[in-house]
Amino acid sequence: MPDIHYISSELLDLPTLQEIITHQKTLELSEEAILNINKSHDYLHQKLKKHDSPVYGINTGFGSLFNVKISADNLSQLQENLVMSHACGTGDFVPIPIAKLMLLLKIQSLSYGYSGVQLKTVQRLVDFYNKDIIPVIYSQGSLGASGDLAPLAHMSLPLLGKGEVYINDQIVSAQEMLKTYEWEPIELQAKEGLALLNGTQFMSAYGIHCLLKSHKLWYLANLIGAASIDAFDCNMSPFDKLVHLVRPHSGQIHTAEQILEFLEGSEIGASEHKMVQDPYSFRCIPQVHGATKDTLQFVSKTMKTEINSVTDNPNIFVGEDTIISGGNFHGQPLALALDYMGIAMAELGNISERRTFQLVSGLRNLPQFLVNNPGLNSGFMIPQYTAASIVSKNKQLATPASVDSIVSSNGQEDHVSMGANAATKCLQIVDNVETILAIELMNASQALVFREPKKSSPFVESFLKSYREGVPFVENDRLLANDIHTSVGFLQGLTIDNELLF
Repeated sequence: MPDIHYISSELLDLPTLQEIITHQKTLELSEEAILNINKSHDYLHQKLKKHDSPVYGINTGFGSLFNVKISADNLSQLQENLVMSHACGTGDFVPIPIAKLMLLLKIQSLSYGYSGVQLKTVQRLVDFYNKDIIPVIYSQGSLGASGDLAPLAHMSLPLLGKGEVYINDQIVSAQEMLKTYEWEPIELQAKEGLALLNGTQFMSAYGIHCLLKSHKLWYLANLIGAASIDAFDCNMSPFDKLVHLVRPHSGQIHTAEQILEFLEGSEIGASEHKMVQDPYSFRCIPQVHGATKDTLQFVSKTMKTEINSVTDNPNIFVGEDTIISGGNFHGQPLALALDYMGIAMAELGNISERRTFQLVSGLRNLPQFLVNNPGLNSGFMIPQYTAASIVSKNKQLATPASVDSIVSSNGQEDHVSMGANAATKCLQIVDNVETILAIELMNASQALVFREPKKSSPFVESFLKSYREGVPFVENDRLLANDIHTSVGFLQGLTIDNELLF
């Protein structure tokens, strides 16, 4: 039996999404979802038969063309034209895992029965997801206001047999894909194009992807930071729970507890003659990492609300017998959250690089640049440069996108969120932090060898033993770029239990 996730009104959350992704679950529409979709679709078409009054996006033009009435004979062409004309994306391709998440989140939103789409349209999106037919989507083009119009248009084109898709990581035309699976193109009916394009699934998919990775990187920052604490022979008193209970930020308390758990049984930690105080990059790990954790919790709450919402327009309320044009497609909640997450994750990288800097500085009985025969060997001098360069780049990327806006659609869309730019920037920051932490891990692993015969904790030593299988101790200068790439791959390959992350 395949592992199935049923699309229903049951709330999606991060652990559920992690399970769907990790276990490669297939999707299936529940009876509830099918009922909701059909009820909304039938209501809309009965409404159109009985009434000829203009309803935005259903029998009118779009954006500033909202006052142009469209005849009943042209409603299908109107929706197809909408998808084609809005597919104006540029830039890099959206990573495949994020594009696949966009499909999942769009299916979820349409399943609530407020959008008026055909069942077969939603089912085709489910088929795309289950068969790993992933639309080719561009990363630039959305203002994050009337939904993610351009990216979602590219996501929707293959329904019509247009655009391109990935099949087995190869790009093929959507027309060729339809022939392969013996499918007919979907003929969009009233409102369907608008339901597909209005929505925040581009921003949301980036946000969920970044959140899942950020929670993992927060855990790894604590673990690598713990290794650095012993590598720098730090005083353990700043992690005492008494310190944190008198300033009880949740993330701070959690971080301090985790550091103590990681370093339990450390010979280095138990040794005497410690410095009275350590640099802030070590001593204030609970305060800095903890603040990032609290930010991730806030962003998680925002994203959970968003992915369980209806974000297209107009919305169809069958029970109330009304169709309302509103603004649920506006990405402001996401834009602010994504900027906040980017800033918080940039700080996780910032403090990590400072620990790397301290470790290579020739302090506390460690050799300069963590290598024998410094001078002849440059050792770990330049990995710190690399980390510093990435940290500086992250500072530039962390400038908020959400404070910007630009008028579009002839003045009709006069405030936009720029949440899509916040989303793509956030992903760059998160990926960069992964590399910064990998460089810190290289340095901490190297430095701890110079503490022998004293050992760190059994947990940290076990972690480093596994790591050193790919990145052994550096005796003399070698090509460290390879070690950096191997370190990044090592972190990417680690699987961490959900209960430790969320």
